[in-house]
Amino acid sequence: MLSTNANAARYFVDRHLSEGRGDKVAYLEAETGRTLTYSQMAEGASRVAGALARAGVRPEERAAMLVLDQIEFPQVFWGALKCGVVPVPLNTLLATSVYDAILRDSRASILFVSAPLWDVVSPALADNPYIKTVVMIGGEAAQGTISFDAFTAGAPAGETAAVNADEVAFWLYSSGSTGQPKGVAHIHSALQATADTYGAQVLGIAEDDVVLSAAKFFFAYGLGNAMTFPLSVGATTVLFTGRPTPPGMIDTIAAHRPTIFCGVPTLYAAMVAHMDQNGVPDAPLRVCISAGEALPEDVGLRWEKHVGVGILDGVGSTEMLHIFLSNRAGDVVYGTSGKAVPGYELRLVDETGREVDEGEVGELLVNGASAANCYWNQRQKSRETFEGVWTRTGDKYERRADGRLVYCGRTDDMFKVSGIWLSPFEVEGALVSHPQVLEAAVVAHRDEDGLEKPKAFVVLQSGEDNQALRDALKDHVKAKIGLWKYPRWIEVVEELPKTATGKIQRFKLREDA
Repeated sequence: MLSTNANAARYFVDRHLSEGRGDKVAYLEAETGRTLTYSQMAEGASRVAGALARAGVRPEERAAMLVLDQIEFPQVFWGALKCGVVPVPLNTLLATSVYDAILRDSRASILFVSAPLWDVVSPALADNPYIKTVVMIGGEAAQGTISFDAFTAGAPAGETAAVNADEVAFWLYSSGSTGQPKGVAHIHSALQATADTYGAQVLGIAEDDVVLSAAKFFFAYGLGNAMTFPLSVGATTVLFTGRPTPPGMIDTIAAHRPTIFCGVPTLYAAMVAHMDQNGVPDAPLRVCISAGEALPEDVGLRWEKHVGVGILDGVGSTEMLHIFLSNRAGDVVYGTSGKAVPGYELRLVDETGREVDEGEVGELLVNGASAANCYWNQRQKSRETFEGVWTRTGDKYERRADGRLVYCGRTDDMFKVSGIWLSPFEVEGALVSHPQVLEAAVVAHRDEDGLEKPKAFVVLQSGEDNQALRDALKDHVKAKIGLWKYPRWIEVVEELPKTATGKIQRFKLREDA
């Protein structure tokens, strides 16, 4: 018998009933107006736990969740944790072939799927040897599936299973910014670890906060924003089921008046451009945060000018579950990723493992209680990433004299020009500071002599693609960051390839360069 039950559902779900929050709204769907109170969430999670046991899903088996950001998501997620089943939230924007690979890799025995996503995932189930039950959320249950209401109807209330703090609680699949996604296994105690560090000490989340996260539940960043942090204090979260477009986010902010908004750099850039033309929503925002990719300085400054609140740019990863390096309220320096979140240790090392000096570029390593256990069935990759208490991020940084870290790109994004390391992000930041550029990505491209030089792909905010504009952009970069760093080639594109979490997939651009 365990002396202490460390099941995360006790802290994030069960305790709110004894603390008197049962009637408070935990979740509100922006598009439909449906709500879920804390007592309804607890009851729903218990019914899901009982239904899973009734269906023969055993502890430690995986429950795949291809579920949109809707009120059923927290009920399924916490219901699985309550009975010891491992929920695996999946990216809702993938192709059938990727779902086929992930479902086979995870060996999930049950799949929860939102009705609008059925058509894309159903072909992957045709000869899947592991999935025994498919539960459809919303709409009429398709042939061979059972509706969510029918699955949970009459199910006995499941008890909160006693688990160890180090037991695997859930998986997330990495976003695949450099290739195929990998199953990342997280333990029960990791959720509260992120709430006690970033949630409490950087975000400063409180019970009276209203949270809106553009990043979805399936993304580690979104899971913390919309689940872990608000449920750690009994706050309310506004769910946006659809694609987070600038008009959609701005209208939702105006309608539901969140105090905390969580976005990604590409969305912030597009929202700033939209507000330039259409005005600023009236909302009591007190904190805005960003992650997923480094925030360009120009975007942060323009957002703050419009909204009156700065953006706390931070760095996290699926492997560390949430942000471990961040700017702080009242201490924002755009163009940097800030300093270590309390509770985390950081190192910058070169290829030999030596800690680099101030002003040098090194790979970022992080030590903290929220680190993942491993990559599922990828032993070599696990050994390369998780080195004792340290987790390799694959990100290159430079430490400034004031202790702040400046992002220089992914380990495989860096390249040398004239024998000097060049950060693609630095060039991208210079490009997006030009008024006619909305987004930019820079990769290495070989010239006629076989030497690597920067090539830029840009999405225009205004104006037409012509040689005069390209020359002007090159001159702008030269003046902004240095003569040798300018892109020798500039290609104007309609959009940049990105993961569903907003990270630019530079490896695809390198293939096209």
